[in-house]
Amino acid sequence: MKEFKNHTFVVCAYKQSEYLEECIQSLKKQNVQSNIIISTSTPNEYITNIAKKYNLPVYINEGEKGIGKDWNFGISKIKTDYVTIAHQDDVYKPNYLEEIVKNIEKGNDFVIAFTDYREIKNGKEIDLTTNLKIKKALLLPLRFFKKSKFWKKRALSLGCSICCPSVTINTKITGKSPYKTELKCDLDWDTWDKMIEYKGKFLYIPKELMQHRIHEESETSNLIENNIRLEEDYIMFKRYWPEPIAKFLMKFYGKAIKTNEM
Repeated sequence: MKEFKNHTFVVCAYKQSEYLEECIQSLKKQNVQSNIIISTSTPNEYITNIAKKYNLPVYINEGEKGIGKDWNFGISKIKTDYVTIAHQDDVYKPNYLEEIVKNIEKGNDFVIAFTDYREIKNGKEIDLTTNLKIKKALLLPLRFFKKSKFWKKRALSLGCSICCPSVTINTKITGKSPYKTELKCDLDWDTWDKMIEYKGKFLYIPKELMQHRIHEESETSNLIENNIRLEEDYIMFKRYWPEPIAKFLMKFYGKAIKTNEM
């Protein structure tokens, strides 16, 4: 089996997710093998036992907590240039890393590389939602204009079209604390916006290479329920549009994110 040792999957484990082992199994089944570590700010016996079962190191964040801070902590522990933050509820198809590595080996280097995805609800992959169809349309220009700041901004101007767990980051460019941490829910959108300023490609791979799970215990669902998502979406829209247009867009965007509601 092929190996690519300059990449790490950082599995961010939180509390006792029933889906954690399925996520790790999907990483172990990659056509191209790389490094896997577990990072957590909520250490417990459940995580420890799964780590022992798969012979994975566990790093405990005993400093500042929060989604972005936890992700940056995990990345600080890697010894490779390329990293993917694997969300514990999600599943990666066997050719996910293979497709990333193909581009690296072709010299097609990037700031971030990311793929299309599907959503899972109640254990089943669901049909493409309107939200995902819009995201695909927004990303289409990046297939041709990978380095263009204009098209990077346009791809992000109507929402966070880049699926966070599908992203592989090139820390040679971003450093090993790449995520912005001011926002709680839209920190990924905020981070991709920051990365527009870096010289390099946003490498979009238009293949559905992972599955993102929507369930009532997920952090995204909790943040939507608490209306934090809507507040932060408005902040982000105002970054790209005048306030009246941002308010207009929020009327439609609020309906779109209900996809995450159970």
